[in-house]
This record gives sequence, structure tokens and C-alpha cells, in this order.
Amino acid sequence: MEKDIREIPLSQIDTFPNHPFQVKDDDDMMNLVESIAQNGLFSPIILRKTFHKRFEVVSGHRRLRAYELLGRDTIPAEVLNITKEEATLYMIDSNLQRSSILPSEKAFAYKMRMEAIKEYKWRMNAGRVPERDFEVIGKLSDAPGATELPPEGKSKDRLAEAIGVSHETIRRYIRLTELIPELLNLVDEGKLGLRTGVELSYINKDKQMEIFNIISMDEVYPTHAQAIRMRKLDEQGNLAKGVVGQIMLEQKPNQKEKVSFNMARFEKLFPKNLPASRREDYIAAAMEHYARYLQRKERGQER
Repeated sequence: MEKDIREIPLSQIDTFPNHPFQVKDDDDMMNLVESIAQNGLFSPIILRKTFHKRFEVVSGHRRLRAYELLGRDTIPAEVLNITKEEATLYMIDSNLQRSSILPSEKAFAYKMRMEAIKEYKWRMNAGRVPERDFEVIGKLSDAPGATELPPEGKSKDRLAEAIGVSHETIRRYIRLTELIPELLNLVDEGKLGLRTGVELSYINKDKQMEIFNIISMDEVYPTHAQAIRMRKLDEQGNLAKGVVGQIMLEQKPNQKEKVSFNMARFEKLFPKNLPASRREDYIAAAMEHYARYLQRKERGQER
């Protein structure tokens, strides 16, 4: 495909609809802004022409944001003549090559990719795909990060093959899109495990919010086993109000209170010749002695 690179006004560019990858004004963005200011743009962003004088970002949302922060009016862009489904695959595949991707980003990206394949197959089977699209399918993969749209096979099979993960992994990530945003953020932050999040995604949205409220108030997080129990109770219609709290507030082995000591405070209290291996016995004997002293004192006050 011949490259059509132009200077496009930022005012004519729209972000990709429901773009699943986050664009943050963080340190990495500031570094990108500084790099572009000093060295210029190494590669143009990729756009798709939508309608008269309007374009849609296919690849390069962060670069576009950097140009906005720099106050630039135009940006170098390669304009592709591709369909919505082809653009979806291009956008997702180019972003999935990043080294750091949040679970929520993978979840919505996998879902969008699978839906794009399904939509394309439906249009093709219904005879609604123009001849030009059939020609582009074989050529799109020449562009960096792009993947051709498969005309045959199950969507999930094609997705698993394209991104090199198992069907079960894809299913789990896509299932995360059923979580309320508050719980999905906890998965992104690593406070809720992926499998725990998947189980919670099957629970009624109101109950999910109840779970989040308990997490916020009591700083307790459900285990995978607890999430499974709550899901089963919800499916049976038995996850009544209050049951969520009873399950989540159960003491977990890894949540038992731990006591720590500043050993420097006790160093001067140990006999000088006491071996380190006997310090624990010494502390236990001292505590037992003090406990007996308190008991004698209490009995004396009772007389």
C-alpha cells in the first residue's frame, strides 16, 4: 500500500471510538512530550478517513496527546483507506505489542477484536462487503502491527491464534468487562486477582457494588474461594443483604494480625552472655514471670 502521509490539523482528528487503551498525562507522557519537542516525531500517527475532512486515530493516541500538550496545530499522519473492522484490528494489534498493558485494557481490547471479526464475517456473508475490502484484507498485514481479517473460522479461535494465548485466558479477560468500574480498577491495581475478578463478574451489579463498599470501608479483599461462594449464592438467589459482609469479613489465614517488634529496644535487656538462639525462650520466661506478678497483684487488690 502506498503511504499517504500528510500534515493533518488536530482539530480534524477524532480518537478511536471506545479506545480501550488508557492515555495518561503521567511521567512517560511528559518524557514523550520532551522527546518530540527536542527531536520531532520519529514516525507519523496512523489515521483512517471517516467522512468529509474528518479522521479517526488508528495508532498513535499518545503521540497525538503529546502534540496537544505542545500546543501544535497539525501532526504528521499516514492516512489509510480501510474499513472500521480493519481499523479495529490494526489499533488493537499495534497496542498489544506494548510491554505494559493493564488487565482492563486487555479485556476490552480482546472483546473489541473478537466483535470486529464477527461483524466483518457477518457483512461478508450477507454480501455487504465491497470488492475493495477483499483486496485490502491481504495487504493490510504489510503495515506494522496490522493483522488481516480472517474470513473463516470461529472468532475466538482466530483471536487465540493471533495473539498467542489460550482460549481460557481470552475468556477470562473478556469476562472482566462485566465488572463494575470500581472493581475493575482494583484488578488493574493488583489488589484483586484476575480469577477472583472473573468470579465476581458473574454477580449482580448491585451486589458487586456492595462488595466494593465493604472493601472500601473495612479494607478486606475477597479471596478466590470467597468469590466462588458468593457467585454460587447469587446464582441461587441466596446472596441476601448482609451475606456478602459475613463472607468477606471472615478471618483469612493471610489476614491474621501480625505483631512485630523493634529488637533494638530489647538489646540492652538481654544478659550479655545470652546466645541469640535462646533469646526467644528468655522473652517467653520473662513474660510468664510478669503474668504471674500481675495475677498476684490482682489477688492482693481483691482482699
